[in-house]
Amino acid sequence: MTNADTLLAAPRALYTPRLRLEHPRTEHAAVVMDSVNASLPALRCIGWGQGAFDARRALRMCELDRAAVAAGECLIYFAFERDGGAFVGNLDLHSFAFEVPRCEIGYVGDVRRAGRGLMFEAATAVLRLGFALGVLRIEARCDARNLRAIHFAERLGMQREGRLRSHAHDPQGGLCDDVVLALLRDEPPPSARTGR
Repeated sequence: MTNADTLLAAPRALYTPRLRLEHPRTEHAAVVMDSVNASLPALRCIGWGQGAFDARRALRMCELDRAAVAAGECLIYFAFERDGGAFVGNLDLHSFAFEVPRCEIGYVGDVRRAGRGLMFEAATAVLRLGFALGVLRIEARCDARNLRAIHFAERLGMQREGRLRSHAHDPQGGLCDDVVLALLRDEPPPSARTGR
């Protein structure tokens, strides 16, 4: 049965051919700050991405992420290239409904690493982990205007299931529509769908 104990027992690190994914640590603050500040134009749909990070704000984000993982509330991984150690992005499984069980995936990549399939590789590993832990359904909820995030979810094999009109407030305080996409455990893995 998937529950908070399952999340606490999840691997602290994941490895793919090109990446090392690890739980957040305070030592990551500098690379998080650098990544957010370099990627700000692409973060308009993300609440915490509305302004530049300083060292204190980046440290606070890493501390909060680490605490959430330690409490068994979610799984968060920071992805780094195995060769050279460059920060690729952060990914998480959150909003668990253990009675189903289902959760949501989140992903934010460093724009400087775009175009090489690194975030795809990282997200595929996180999806596989979620299913290995017993989750039956993983969703992505994206602002309907965030076409890049929607397209990425579709590349991962997620099916678009609907649009929730005036469902949430965007970071600027206006109402926005959310697009819901999902992948089920018994569907082909992303690599089989995309040929990657």
